[in-house]
Amino acid sequence: KDYASTRYSSLDQITTGNVKNLKLAFTFSTGMTRGHEAAPLVVNNTMYIVTPFPNSLYALDLTKPGAPMKWVYQPLPTPASQGVACCDVVNRGASYDDGKIFYNTLDDQTVAVDANTGRQVWKTQIGDINKGESITMAPIIAKGKVLVGNSGGEFGIRGWLTALDENGVKSWPTDAWKIGGAGVWGWISYDPQLNLIYYGTANPGPWDAEARPGDNKFASGIFARDPDTGEAVWFYQLSPHDLYDYDGVNENILLDLPIKGQTRKVLIHPDRNGYVYVMDRATGEVLSANPFAPITTSRGVDLKTGLLQYVTEKQPMTGKVVRNLCPTAPGAKDWQPSAFSPRTGLLYIPHNNLCMDEEDVTANYIAGTPYVGANVRMYDAPGGYGGAFTAWDPIEGKVVWSNPDHFPVWSGALATAGDVVFYGTLDGWFKAVDAHNGSLLWQFKTGSGIIGQPVSYKGPDGKQYVAILSGVGGWAGAIVSGGLDARDESAALGFAGAMKDLPKYTTKGGMLYVFTLP
Repeated sequence: KDYASTRYSSLDQITTGNVKNLKLAFTFSTGMTRGHEAAPLVVNNTMYIVTPFPNSLYALDLTKPGAPMKWVYQPLPTPASQGVACCDVVNRGASYDDGKIFYNTLDDQTVAVDANTGRQVWKTQIGDINKGESITMAPIIAKGKVLVGNSGGEFGIRGWLTALDENGVKSWPTDAWKIGGAGVWGWISYDPQLNLIYYGTANPGPWDAEARPGDNKFASGIFARDPDTGEAVWFYQLSPHDLYDYDGVNENILLDLPIKGQTRKVLIHPDRNGYVYVMDRATGEVLSANPFAPITTSRGVDLKTGLLQYVTEKQPMTGKVVRNLCPTAPGAKDWQPSAFSPRTGLLYIPHNNLCMDEEDVTANYIAGTPYVGANVRMYDAPGGYGGAFTAWDPIEGKVVWSNPDHFPVWSGALATAGDVVFYGTLDGWFKAVDAHNGSLLWQFKTGSGIIGQPVSYKGPDGKQYVAILSGVGGWAGAIVSGGLDARDESAALGFAGAMKDLPKYTTKGGMLYVFTLP
C-alpha cells in the first residue's frame, strides 16, 4: 500500500540499460470511448480495471496467457450523472482491502466487490446528483475505513469527505462533513505513525470571485485529519479566495527528508497555483514553496505568514478581460500524480505550460446546474509548448531537468528502482526516461491519448511488468472524447482553445497496454 503517495515501484528488472527491449505482453479493450484516468490495480495475480462511465470493473487473470477476463461487475450508475460531470465522466481507480475491491461510481455510490468472484458485497449511496455532486476519485482504505470525497465545484456543491466502515456505513459523526469546505475529488495520503490522513480541497464556487468575498475557507487547501474521528488537526489554505480555479486537490507525498540539517517529516505538494510546497506534515508549517512553471498571477509565498502573494493587476473581474494569466484554471499541474524516487531524491512532475485570458461574469445558482461565472480562453505559455515532464529537487527547490511536450502532460508518473520513469502523452506516446537526466530510453505509440496512471507489478512468472490505460479524455482531452468543436475556444471551460490541434494527433478509445522484457 502506497499510503505515502510516492508512486514508486521497488521492482528493478527493467533498467536504463534494458528498457529499450520492452515488448508488448498483452492488451485489453475496455469498450469505452471516454477518458481513462484510472490506474490498473494488481492483487494476487489478478488485474482490476475501472472504466469511465458506466464504471465497469474488469478482473483479468494474469496466470493465463493473454490475461483473459475472469469476470466483470456492472454497477449500472444512473445515466443522468453524466450531466453533472464538469470535465468528462472519468474514474481514477479502485483500492483493495480484506478480499474486496472498493471504488466509486459517477452517480455518488461507493461499492465493495468480492475480489475473487465479482459479487457485490455492498453498495452505498453517499451523494446526490440533483445537487450537482459526482464522484470520480479513487478511495483509500485507512484504519478499516473507506475514505471518499465528492466532485462538483463547477456546480456549486458543498464539499465533503466521508468515512465508510466495513459494511459501507458512515462512521464519522453525522455533521463532520460540514467543516470540509469545497469538494474532495483528488488524492488522499495516510501516515500510520502520526495517524493522520491528508487531502486537498477543491475550488470555491463560482469562479467569479466578486460573488464570494473573503478567504473562502476551507476551499483550495490541505487538511490533516484523525481518521478515527474525522477531527481536523490542521488546515492550510494554498490559494485563499481562489481567483483562478486552482483548487488544492493534488497529491500529498509523505517523506522524511533532511531539511537544514535536520530530518523532518514532510509533505510535498505540487499545486495548481504553480508552487511545490514542502510542509511539516505534523503541524502544517510551510518550509518552502518554489515555482515549477511560469507564474504571473502571484509573486510567491510569504513563508512567515504562509500566504500566497497575488498580483493585484492580474485579478479577474466582471466586465473586463484580464490577459496573460499563468498558470491557467487547470493549473501548472492538475490531478495527474507525480512520482518520487528515493534513489534519486527527485520528484517527477507531469504538468501543463499554459496561460489564459479571463473575464468573470455573474452566475446564478440553481442546484444541479453549472455554476461557473467566467469566460476563459487558454493558450500555450512562453516557449510555445503546452506541457512538460519535469524532475524536481524538493530539498533545493529547483528543476533538475525538464522535457517539454507539445500538449499538457496529463498522465500520472511512475518511478522505479531500475532508475526508469514512465509517463504518457496526450498524443498517445507511452515513454520511459532516465530518472537521472530525463533522456528518452523507449517509447510506444498507443491507439489513443494517455491520461491514465502507469503501474508496475511482478507477474506470476516472476517478471516485472508495466501497465498503462490509454484513452484520451478528461478536461484536457475533452475536445476529442467529447466531440467538441475545435473552433469554439470557450468549450471545455476554455481548455479547447489550447487543445484545438489535438484531434489531428489522436482519436478516442480505451485500451490497456501491458509490457515486459523478452
